[in-house]
Amino acid sequence: MASLDDVAPGTLLGVEVGEERICLANVDGEIYALRDNCSHQDFPLSAGELDDARLECAWHGARFDVRTGRALSLPAIRPVRSYEVKVEGGIIFVLV
Repeated sequence: MASLDDVAPGTLLGVEVGEERICLANVDGEIYALRDNCSHQDFPLSAGELDDARLECAWHGARFDVRTGRALSLPAIRPVRSYEVKVEGGIIFVLV
């Protein structure tokens, strides 16, 4: 679980939800959640960089749309799983 204070706009945060690793992304105050694992190679996306709604994996530079999980550039060709997010009282909830 995380709060809005933990994920400033333009940043990423890796969290655990049950047994699942999740990458939270704050795009202009809107929170998105993806599986915290690059679809190209086993590496945490939360270690990457966020540019608007595009997340770049720190290892090989694959890019993903944090709103949908869609792969935007090579070497990734498969999307990453995205999750529904709900924010209540400043607390971020992810439906896994």
